[in-house]
Amino acid sequence: MPSSLSPWLPALAALGAVVLLLWLLARGARLTGLAAPSGKRLGVQEVLALDTRRRLVLLRVDGREVLLLTGGPQDSVLGWLP
Repeated sequence: MPSSLSPWLPALAALGAVVLLLWLLARGARLTGLAAPSGKRLGVQEVLALDTRRRLVLLRVDGREVLLLTGGPQDSVLGWLP
């Protein structure tokens, strides 16, 4: 083995050990529920065309639903549903 490579081997081994440890910690956090949820916070539940211009849109935001009227002269929030 060349002598120029020998000082780098312990450094590479230590770096590999640190990367492996971080990967194991992240995997454990995901499996135990400690990591932040990876789900989406916003989603379109349903869209209903009222006519050629206007639509009712039901959105889910953080587990709650909101009803929007879009396509007219002004978009409106009709309300939050329980």
